[in-house]
Amino acid sequence: MKINYDLTIIVPVYNEEENLSRLGQELSAFLNQSKTKAKVLFVNDGSTDYSASLIESICGNNEAFNFIHLKNNKGLSTALKAGIDQIDTKFTGYIDADLQTSPADFDKLMEFADDFEMVTGIRINRKDNLLKRLSSSIANSIRRSVTRDGVSDTGCPLKIIRTETAKRIPFFNGMHRFLPALVQTDGGKVKEVPVNHYQRLAGKSKYYLWNRLFGTIVDLCAFCWMKRNYIRYEIISKG
Repeated sequence: MKINYDLTIIVPVYNEEENLSRLGQELSAFLNQSKTKAKVLFVNDGSTDYSASLIESICGNNEAFNFIHLKNNKGLSTALKAGIDQIDTKFTGYIDADLQTSPADFDKLMEFADDFEMVTGIRINRKDNLLKRLSSSIANSIRRSVTRDGVSDTGCPLKIIRTETAKRIPFFNGMHRFLPALVQTDGGKVKEVPVNHYQRLAGKSKYYLWNRLFGTIVDLCAFCWMKRNYIRYEIISKG
């Protein structure tokens, strides 16, 4: 019997073999208690460890889990784009594989999903080290000063977007840093909701001071060009 899902959660994965078993358990627990009928799509971004085989094993034990393997590591923006291209549900969710945010908080975001094109988390009581918090704060400040999107925690890896909006917004390398601003550029409304944050218990972060700050500055140039040249229109009648 075909199941009608409302939400697909994209989980980009790059070399997270130490987290995947617990991640699968937490996602399964969420699907069992979620107020929304949801499924999961793992996007293996060219992992070079055992992540690919672990993902296949996890998906083989749950019909609501699916995966795609990318041939090479292309980065988070490409992984998100590849995932969104597969989505057939009304809503698209996104969570990182490091489990520093909890799938359970998707229920909090879904409460506002019908009224906003994007609902994004704000990480409260962040458990990152001082250097990571500082670099994130500086990067967020730089982004806000340019994008003026009014979003306080752009980098929170817990989001829900209307799929029709997600498929329409332009994608480029680094676009994951500007998802709220891109949704707003397309005319959408964005809502922030406080979510829990946890320490990374396994694996290694893929972002450091240099690529977080330097990457933000470089990607801002791409965003500003895109926003200036963005094409958006509405048809009010046809004959």
